[in-house]
Amino acid sequence: MASFLQALKSQVGRKILTGVTGVGLIIFIIFHLATNLQVFGDVHAFNEAAYALESMGWLLYILEAGLAVAFLLHAYVGISIWWRRRKARPRGYEKYQSKGGPSHVTWASKSMIFTGIVLLVFLIIHLDTFKFADPGTVILPGGGEARDLKALMLATFQQPIYAFGYTAVMILLGFHLGHGFWSAFTSLTMKHNRYSALIYAAGIVFALLMAVGFLFIPLYIYFGGGCEAALIQCQ
Repeated sequence: MASFLQALKSQVGRKILTGVTGVGLIIFIIFHLATNLQVFGDVHAFNEAAYALESMGWLLYILEAGLAVAFLLHAYVGISIWWRRRKARPRGYEKYQSKGGPSHVTWASKSMIFTGIVLLVFLIIHLDTFKFADPGTVILPGGGEARDLKALMLATFQQPIYAFGYTAVMILLGFHLGHGFWSAFTSLTMKHNRYSALIYAAGIVFALLMAVGFLFIPLYIYFGGGCEAALIQCQ
């Protein structure tokens, strides 16, 4: 515990923790998008996927607890790094100078604290809307009784405030991931000048895929296509 707290105070330790938690959250985002896209599959596919996860019991609680710790730790370390840099450079990021190598100072990199805080607030709203909601139940083809999360998603994204609000946040997620992907590999000392540009380009492509994948869901549902795919009538 003492060494962990010491790592939180050291510059190298904070960067490594940011990188490790960042990679963990990237893996979760990929899995989460893959699961959510099943709403456009078979009529029961999304609820069956959610039911399979919830059937994991205590193992799911452990995974969720680990994810929560990773997210909070990532946020804490990120805010800590930003605050220390702000105190060290009171003139702000406009005067930032790259210490050699290709510069990756962009709006995305300079706004990480802003997009990160927005995503933190969004997560709270997202959990309240879907995780802790009571959408009713549905009987699956296999006989299991599952929470009807598909109906909840369709009903939620028929509301403009949710459909377009989620879309806006997913655009910010893209900016955050675009720089965060490269930064995570840098923090874990995987950066090499020869491959830095390639890793950065891969991060941009990854961020675009994730952002477009996530924002496609509410927009498609809002404009009616999601309801047709789900074989139910929009209200």
